[in-house]
Amino acid sequence: MKRLLKKVMMCATMMAALVGFTSCEDDLDIQTNYPFEVEVMPVPTKVLRGQTVEIRCHLTKEGDYKNTLYTIRWFLYDGTGSLRMENGTILQPNDRYLLENETFRLYYTSASTDAHKFIVVVEDSNGNSQTLTFNFNNENKKDNEDKD
Repeated sequence: MKRLLKKVMMCATMMAALVGFTSCEDDLDIQTNYPFEVEVMPVPTKVLRGQTVEIRCHLTKEGDYKNTLYTIRWFLYDGTGSLRMENGTILQPNDRYLLENETFRLYYTSASTDAHKFIVVVEDSNGNSQTLTFNFNNENKKDNEDKD
């Protein structure tokens, strides 16, 4: 009787181990997709032709996954001007450029006396994006004379 009880216990232990090990998954659940926002310091609302405006930006992420890449692109839909990154790269409209740092600066240079309107889109490699809209009015001499 003791032998039969030992065999039953051994079979029960093997069955419990078999069920326990087959219910485990080999895949680890690692979160790689975190939302983010782009914080922008205040910028002027007026710009002269030929004047450059600095736009200071910072990525604020809810989590950090080291393999996430961030890109930037822009589109000017009113006015004439150029946008460059702090490393000197001139951004072509709607082309993607890699952001190397969480804190970065953009420089918009006006090339006309018109109002300027453009968007900047920052995207991550997971498909999340943030769109920033910038509007600059032309500051002309008549505005400056009214202030005196």
